[in-house]
Amino acid sequence: MIVAPASSDLMAELLLGMRLRGVRYRRIQMQPPFGLGFGTDTGWAQFHFIADGTVFLRMQTGEIHSLAAGSAVFLPHGGAHQLLSAPDLPARDIASFEAAPLCDSVCDINDCTHAPGVPGDAVLFSSCMEFDLGAMQGLVRLMPQVMLVDLPSQRHPEILPILQAMDSEVRSRRVGFAAILARLADVVCATIVRGWVECGCGDASGLVDALRDPRLARAIAAVHRDPGHGWTVAELAAVSGCSRSVFAERFQSVTGIAPLRYVAEVRMRLATQWIGRDKVAIDNVAHRLGYTSQAAFSRAFKRVTGDAPGGARSPPAPP
Repeated sequence: MIVAPASSDLMAELLLGMRLRGVRYRRIQMQPPFGLGFGTDTGWAQFHFIADGTVFLRMQTGEIHSLAAGSAVFLPHGGAHQLLSAPDLPARDIASFEAAPLCDSVCDINDCTHAPGVPGDAVLFSSCMEFDLGAMQGLVRLMPQVMLVDLPSQRHPEILPILQAMDSEVRSRRVGFAAILARLADVVCATIVRGWVECGCGDASGLVDALRDPRLARAIAAVHRDPGHGWTVAELAAVSGCSRSVFAERFQSVTGIAPLRYVAEVRMRLATQWIGRDKVAIDNVAHRLGYTSQAAFSRAFKRVTGDAPGGARSPPAPP
């Protein structure tokens, strides 16, 4: 079935809050045989770029992807996975390797016992990332586990020059190369996410289906433009241009949640971002989101997230 993509203007507006920031980067050089384990902690996206050699990505499910030189892979959900020189090798936790600092947040791992430049070595650049879509964080749950890009790719032609620049920086090790690589990695991942959205979000459903429906999309956009408004189902139905009962039934059937539950989740995603990332005081967040008191906001926050607002101030440490 062919489905219409969501309005590009609407998606651009909804993704204004996207934050993709590397918190730990590694330049890695290995001689075969090797196996590297990543992502034992959840909650962090992972990115790998292969500059030299062929590397196999093995997911926790057993799914295996072959990554040739010039390939990049973005794992928006993170999670346990391995990079291997052969598909059936065991893996050693990447954190157990000796690492030499190159600059702030970037280190170098070289486990080769021979002189540099011997053919057959694998050279890669890896990043652990904070991936936050703000109020649209629900889209992350709909993304595939593995998002691959390689040099012959026709889907992301704008990424190819960036990958080529990464390849040059990995090989040259010129002054400042580590910091430049870190920024390029962030740009590649953001471009991969944008490409997924522009291509209609793959076969994702739920929220994406709602964004493809002009009536529901109008209501969703209204919520995101003014999350602090005291929305009612009747008001959202009026924005969408249909009756209250038709709107409520359609929204529930497409997204799987009731309209006002969606409003509450949008507010709490924003609250989590403002409290944790932007260090906004909880009473100010409550006011921004239209709550009459901090106590009312705290009850709503716990009802949606299961935790008190103060817990958002302490994000997990990167793996």
